[in-house]
Amino acid sequence: MSFAKSAFLSILIAAATLPAGAVAQEAAKAPPQPVTVVTMKAQSVTITSSLPGRVVASGVAEVRPQVNGIITKRLFEEGSRVKAGDVLYQIDPATYEAQVVAAKAAVLEAQVNLDSANRELDRVQSLLKSNVASQQTVDNAVAKRDSANAALEVAKAQLLTANIDLERTTIRAQISGAIGRSLTTQGALVISGQTSPLAVIRKLDPVYVDAAQSAADLIRWKRKGIEGLVATKDDTKVKLTLADRTVYEQTGELTAAEPNVDEQTGIITLRLEFPNPKELLLPGMYVQVEMPQGVIDDAILVPQEGVSRDRRGNPTALIANADNVVEERTLTVLGDRGSDWIVTDGLETGDRVIVEGLQKIAVGATVAPEERAAQPVKN
Repeated sequence: MSFAKSAFLSILIAAATLPAGAVAQEAAKAPPQPVTVVTMKAQSVTITSSLPGRVVASGVAEVRPQVNGIITKRLFEEGSRVKAGDVLYQIDPATYEAQVVAAKAAVLEAQVNLDSANRELDRVQSLLKSNVASQQTVDNAVAKRDSANAALEVAKAQLLTANIDLERTTIRAQISGAIGRSLTTQGALVISGQTSPLAVIRKLDPVYVDAAQSAADLIRWKRKGIEGLVATKDDTKVKLTLADRTVYEQTGELTAAEPNVDEQTGIITLRLEFPNPKELLLPGMYVQVEMPQGVIDDAILVPQEGVSRDRRGNPTALIANADNVVEERTLTVLGDRGSDWIVTDGLETGDRVIVEGLQKIAVGATVAPEERAAQPVKN
């Protein structure tokens, strides 16, 4: 063994045999390690849960024919907006126009028969006064008059039906909204009551979002006030995160919840309503709903980079105390909000949590803390 190696081993052995207190004293003589801290402040924090949801049109009208016939015209542009009452399709009206003419003739015939029956009744009533006609003859004339009157009413009803059928050859929009592509073409035969629609109109402002929430979470939401949760008037105001991870600019409102739990999944469907003036939300679109669950008073938002886990999995944080000495705190974390953890126990207002320089320090070390610049607010 060379002299240099022998000397190096002697130094290592000497260091290993030093008392622990001596090692700590040597560490204490080291200059304070610079770290970045964030000073904590208690505040009221809204607890939210992220729920999956689908956009649903607030109104859907499937355009179907109410009479049989051949489509002669399509009078709308596919993908455009239509108003209630706008003409969409025209069915060949020739057959129904003929039915109206026939019904009008039937009404005239029934009116003639009624007029004749009234004249006959007047004649026999005059003969009855002269004792020329019997009461039976008068009764028969009254019955004939009433029958003619009923026949006239039937003819009028048939005329009304014929006019309705003729009007239905012009297919109109039942609601205002966005109409999709036409599912039929000019010259196609359509049938009253057919299962396939000619087109579909969807009302897109406002829209609904159907979100799924577990029954257990909903129970906790309804029992606000337990475990520090406080109900607020904004509990029904919700936000949306779109598929591109941006936040939708409009806030919505919880309008209804299904009064039953799905037996297979254990979830409840919540219906939310959102304004959609720009029609950015389309039916079938997947979104994330930020559902408020309540408010925690005196909670502390701790940057996530300042929280770690011990060997047992408990969340901990290192703080710089008043003497700039590192201390470890065990935290109670309720959840997260953005890039922060929501802490309800383990920290107090004024505590300085170390968020940078953690790799070079240990509990009991002296540090030189520097406050981190304010971070931009993120939704």
